[in-house]
Amino acid sequence: MVKIRLKKFGTNKRPFYRIVVVDSRKPRDGMTIEEIGQYHPIDVEEKQVAFKEDRAKYWLSVGAQPSPIVKKIFNTKGLSVAGTAITK
Repeated sequence: MVKIRLKKFGTNKRPFYRIVVVDSRKPRDGMTIEEIGQYHPIDVEEKQVAFKEDRAKYWLSVGAQPSPIVKKIFNTKGLSVAGTAITK
């Protein structure tokens, strides 16, 4: 199964993440299929999230399942995810 989840980078107290499409059997920081965005939880509110909305919609439409955190990120940016269907 293909999942959309976070890949961790940064140092101990300064993490940042990339939003990636990955095979669910791969490790968290392993090889990815595609990188579709970035998430910086420590940055200012306006700069925390940036992702390619068209690529996210594509992967969701072909059945990729977002992790709970990625689903929350998508919902805050206006990309509603209900099950596997997407609406906007």
